[in-house]
Amino acid sequence: MKHYGKFFIDGEWVEPISARPFELINPATEEAFATVALGSPEDVDRAVAAAKQALPVLAQSSKEGRIEMLERLIEAFTAREGEVMAALTQEMGAPVSLKGQTGSALNALRQGIATMKEYEFETRLGVNILRREPIGVAGIITPWNWPIQLLCNKLASALAAGCSVVAKPSEYTPVSAIAFAEIVQDAGLPKGVFNLVNGDGPGVGNAISAHNDIGVVSFTGSTRAGIMVAEAAAPSVKRVTQELGGKSANLIMPDADLAAAAHYNVTRGYSNTGQSCHSPTRILVHESQLDELTGHLQEAATKIKVGDPNDPETTLGPVVNRTQFERIQHYIETGIKEGGRLICGGPGRPEGLERGYYIRPTIFADITPDMTIAREEIFGPVTSVITYNDLEQAIAIANDTEYGLGAYVFGADKEKVLDVGRRLNAGRVFLNGAPPNTVAPMGGYGKSGNGREMGTFGMEEYLETKAIIGYY
Repeated sequence: MKHYGKFFIDGEWVEPISARPFELINPATEEAFATVALGSPEDVDRAVAAAKQALPVLAQSSKEGRIEMLERLIEAFTAREGEVMAALTQEMGAPVSLKGQTGSALNALRQGIATMKEYEFETRLGVNILRREPIGVAGIITPWNWPIQLLCNKLASALAAGCSVVAKPSEYTPVSAIAFAEIVQDAGLPKGVFNLVNGDGPGVGNAISAHNDIGVVSFTGSTRAGIMVAEAAAPSVKRVTQELGGKSANLIMPDADLAAAAHYNVTRGYSNTGQSCHSPTRILVHESQLDELTGHLQEAATKIKVGDPNDPETTLGPVVNRTQFERIQHYIETGIKEGGRLICGGPGRPEGLERGYYIRPTIFADITPDMTIAREEIFGPVTSVITYNDLEQAIAIANDTEYGLGAYVFGADKEKVLDVGRRLNAGRVFLNGAPPNTVAPMGGYGKSGNGREMGTFGMEEYLETKAIIGYY
């Protein structure tokens, strides 16, 4: 087995000050394939010191200089994209067909360039001068479900703003992050601009969140972990941005194309094995159209190919680890016990797959808004169909959640669809199957977090606003 024992700090691969090994398991085979060193607060201190030393030059660099830096990073990433995708497949089970894992990361870096080109860091406000300046060293903590996309989302915004970075990937997906750090090295980024310390939440994540020399922490993960990050960050009064959990509704209006809505929901909802916080996990349909919709959902589900993520034909791989597998199985069993009717899927592994953390694509009907699987984030390929009797009730059901990350609306009348979208409490609302893009801000209401990522809004999370008064 390979051992990934070093951290990328100040432009070099260094031995940890204090570390312990963590075994990495391939979720498709349930077999260990490597170990990684998990670091300590002392390793974070060293990484922050390197980032702090690099900050003044980066903060004072020109837009053109930072654009050129991101362009080199894109070129180096493109040359090794296949290697990064192979790491993702091995460590988290992402199918090789899911090119969005690496493609979205490259798009995030490109968006950093596009945002900078259009952005004015110094403007006038009446008789005042407004300056936007780097907030300081940025702590970046990323999850295991979209590890490279989210790392690049945050890094692109931080570098565009002029902030140096200390990053901690999930301990379940460190290999892709290590490959990315090698890409940073290939691109020739200045020493200390990007630093990588592998570790878990208590050991490294908490140290990043609490560190007095870090000006902002950007975290993506569970709501539970997000609360812990905010608590650790509070004494230093640093900025904290969070993208957390979701329980997104897909509100299908009575005049919608039911087949299109169903097929979109299955494709979008089961992409990345349902391990996406924006997944439309609650489908709201008029009570008179339930049978027609479930027929379309069944048809769409038959097109899902579950299996070896290295097979180009596979569209649904395993979930990331045993803990997630058992958690999702528990939710499926709970849905059955509480009266849910299975449209497809159910407990256990798919037929013919005896090993690996594979989940049967599962759709429930006869779900009411108070049931467990309609309220709690499952984070797997499990969808609940809920009926409504009028549009007002549908909107109320969609908004009856502690989350507010994403929402979806399907309907024939685009003005009515827009009106419904305006009334949904979510950070991103997708109309009639519109694809996501990197210009629109991403973030949520309620327990889905605070702050935004991507585009101008994402970059401004890494900027302070200074007013200069009296220059007449």
